Amino acid sequence: MKTLGKIAVLGGGSWATALAKLIADNGTPFVWYMRRQDRIDDFLKYGHNPVYLSDASFDTGLIDFRVDINEACSIADSLIVAFPSPYLKWHTDRISVDISGKNIISAVKGIVPDDNMIVTDYFARRFGCDERNMLVIGGPCHAEEVALGRLSYLTIGGKDSDKAARFASLIAGDKMRTILSDDIDGIEYGAVLKKNVYAIAAGIISGMKSGDNFMAMMVSNAIREMRHFIDAVAPMQREICDSAYLGDLLVTAYSKFSRNHNFGSMIGKGYSVQVAMMEMSQVAEGYYGTKCIHEICSRCNVEMPIADCVYAILYENENPQEAFRRITGTFS
Repeated sequence: MKTLGKIAVLGGGSWATALAKLIADNGTPFVWYMRRQDRIDDFLKYGHNPVYLSDASFDTGLIDFRVDINEACSIADSLIVAFPSPYLKWHTDRISVDISGKNIISAVKGIVPDDNMIVTDYFARRFGCDERNMLVIGGPCHAEEVALGRLSYLTIGGKDSDKAARFASLIAGDKMRTILSDDIDGIEYGAVLKKNVYAIAAGIISGMKSGDNFMAMMVSNAIREMRHFIDAVAPMQREICDSAYLGDLLVTAYSKFSRNHNFGSMIGKGYSVQVAMMEMSQVAEGYYGTKCIHEICSRCNVEMPIADCVYAILYENENPQEAFRRITGTFS
């Protein structure tokens, strides 16, 4: 089996760090792009990311750090894109080298703002990348638990099953199991809903102290709503109870590791959206993802009561309790 060539991790946040940790633990040398030289200097000095997942130590001899994204893209054959979605275009707008022939592995958990596109579609349109050279990473995984070496499962989606298998072998280990899928669009759209919209909804319910019973009703209806949406925008045969869909929704809805869950919890406790965003130490991608999903639903005429409820709370200043009370009649 051929390798994917030289690997580059693009991004310096928690998810980028967790994925880099998996690669490093398998002894694979790789390029790592971070935009700040001071962060790279501290990383080399202390042997860990100075800001995110600082308990995860690295053999820095395996890492070729780059502060210039074009250098990283030129050196590497495969690019693991792990920027928070609100900052994706800020970074990619600085790419001036030809990456149309590169393998693109999207680890982005959101949608491209303004364009309302999933990341693989964006790279195909913006850079001319080939769909068969693109992979996506999904599944019920928190970066913190991956970095701590807790048993986790990731789904690698790709049209080229051989490339998906090659990448899976790059990150697999005793504590990381991998599953292959050909549902690129479903995994990406599902991640936007689970990691963003429904995570905020779960957080709001938790913050309002609405109880486990109502949380269970929201989650069970969310998985049906997600299936309805994905089947409408990316129709194909899929099993919505697979870990990449239902499993990811469950871990996001019930875990305090989720930034979007914590963001929603603050709103449920009575914080305004603006204050909650200022209090967050990390960006809550779901705020932007919710707007993107709302616009896609309007364009495609897809009814999404829970997503509409979260949108009304975030963008129309509707009271959270009243917003959820309004949609409870749609639950079954």
